[in-house]
Amino acid sequence: MHIGSVSGPCTRMYVWQKGMKLRATLLVLVVLLLCVLAGCNGAVDERASLAPGTELLSVDFRTGQVLRYKFVSSRQVTIDWGQMRKGSGKGKSKLDKSSESLDMVVELRPVEIDPYGLSTVKAKCESIKLKRSGNPGRRSSGRDAAGTFRGKSWTFKVSPIGKIEDYTKFYDLLQQAGAKAIRANRSQGTIKDPDMIYDVIALQWFLWDSISSVENPAEGVALGDEWHSRLSIPGPMILRAARDVTYELAEVRDSNDGRLAVIHSSFAPTSSVPRSWPVPYSEPFMMSGMFGFLRSYKVASLDGEGEEIFDIDAGMTRRYEHKYTVQLQASMPLGLGVNPKITIEQTLRMKLLTEKTGVKNQN
Repeated sequence: MHIGSVSGPCTRMYVWQKGMKLRATLLVLVVLLLCVLAGCNGAVDERASLAPGTELLSVDFRTGQVLRYKFVSSRQVTIDWGQMRKGSGKGKSKLDKSSESLDMVVELRPVEIDPYGLSTVKAKCESIKLKRSGNPGRRSSGRDAAGTFRGKSWTFKVSPIGKIEDYTKFYDLLQQAGAKAIRANRSQGTIKDPDMIYDVIALQWFLWDSISSVENPAEGVALGDEWHSRLSIPGPMILRAARDVTYELAEVRDSNDGRLAVIHSSFAPTSSVPRSWPVPYSEPFMMSGMFGFLRSYKVASLDGEGEEIFDIDAGMTRRYEHKYTVQLQASMPLGLGVNPKITIEQTLRMKLLTEKTGVKNQN
């Protein structure tokens, strides 16, 4: 079994001309830096426009706007136990296959809009569906604790470039879900059943990551520009691992909805996991099932790619899809000499379902 562990405004900003409307474009941090350089005693030099050929990527909200998104996390998992001996020779490699998926619909509703600073957004999980199949992923008791998000709401604060500054309410819900993953009957110790809470984190904690990770957002992004970030790797086991992400502005398309930025992404493994990432469990535990029996998980390789469609004029994500394959090495307890290889084929999706405006805010 796996033993779990617990890890822990210069008052003005630039307003730029974008199309036919003015839009706030500088972040608080950028303004602060410029204020430091200018001594905050005089006006900061303003630029009339972006450099030719560049696009400003910012997250915008409108009063009465309601956005409904569908989020999906799905994976196929294969455990290769190696060649199993049969008699004096070697038999076929033994493979165990399993799959699991999470499908959730989340409503995003701005309740307080500040185009020059932090806006407050209310999120509500309208629905969540979870599926699991195959012996390694079979639950031993109860329901998946990620289902506790169904019907729950949380608020967060977000900057004009999509950087989430306050996610306290969401973190509280993560802790509640993590507690539900622990079996009520503790006669055999503190045991956690399999859950997809880390998939919820992967889908909700990193909203607008491709926009918020642009290094110099006030300067805009040109076709072919690349920038970098880091995202989590959800899995069927407790795996504190990350993937390096390289984003690229590959294309700008004209559409009936406005101009769309096509952002490509590629993924690679990394050994560093940010300490600020949330942990949903508040106490040590033993994990049930095969992925609790195996241990010492190490990422051997990871590769994949993704694409995002970001509406430049509306300032919102239309959709994205990330697909990657990660190879893990694991070991058996008691030095049994078997080192199974685990392959995870992962897909993460976000898609705008509906957009409504002029809706009365409901706090």
